[in-house]
Amino acid sequence: MRKGLTFLRGVVAATVFGLTVPAYAEQTANTVIAKVNGEEITLGHMIVARSKLPAQYQSLPDDVLFNALLDQLIQQTTLKQQLHGDVPELVRLSVEHEKRSLLASTVIETIMENAQSEDAIREAYDARYSTGDGGDEFNASHILLETEEAAIDIKEQLDAGADFASLAKESSTGPSGPNGGALGWFQNGRMVPEFEAAVTEMRAGEVSDPVQTEFGWHVIKLHERRKLEAPDFDEVREEIAQELAVQAVEDRVNQLTANAMIERSEIEDLDPSALRDMSLIQN
Repeated sequence: MRKGLTFLRGVVAATVFGLTVPAYAEQTANTVIAKVNGEEITLGHMIVARSKLPAQYQSLPDDVLFNALLDQLIQQTTLKQQLHGDVPELVRLSVEHEKRSLLASTVIETIMENAQSEDAIREAYDARYSTGDGGDEFNASHILLETEEAAIDIKEQLDAGADFASLAKESSTGPSGPNGGALGWFQNGRMVPEFEAAVTEMRAGEVSDPVQTEFGWHVIKLHERRKLEAPDFDEVREEIAQELAVQAVEDRVNQLTANAMIERSEIEDLDPSALRDMSLIQN
């Protein structure tokens, strides 16, 4: 289907002939711009249609867009009226999906906005940096292995005096292996939680027992740790605001799902590949 072709033609025609847009007093989303066989096209419909356009079309002059969009909506309305009210299953399900997604996004935006008040951001900043301490920074190396057994073997070799960098070059499956396992300096929040938790408990010069993460098994050597000065509020304001928003959404979603009555159907022999079967909704 050559979607959008009529709109493009409308833009060209409006540009060439310089169509004008009538003035409307006290315009609202319900202002009726046209009727097609009695079916209304409102200013609200046109506003939404414009918001869905690619950026290069949204930058066109308003008078050009107005007439082109109106032509497109009129044409689309005449076409969809040919179904005489019947809604194909694919369309019905697509509309339900889009509506559910948009409504959920609206709630998420509200949660995020409420969580990012100036007082909340300042309170979070004070709680984190009131002592003037910006947290720890670590300089470490690691050897990444696929199994716990291999990690235990490496730890035993290190305890017996083997060179860490040499073993990393020989055995580590991670990208830092060729560099002796060196990770350089990193701050809290830069590593996966299990790795960070292990490093936080270590002293400079120590080698950890095997630590499991989603990437495999790590043997970690902490070379050095140091304190950072607290950053200025303006430097971390956006970061804290984003963290508050993400946490607020996660907490609210968890709360809602915990309180909801959720019934998961148990369907015997349901084949997950049915997700790809578009014929099920083609009617």
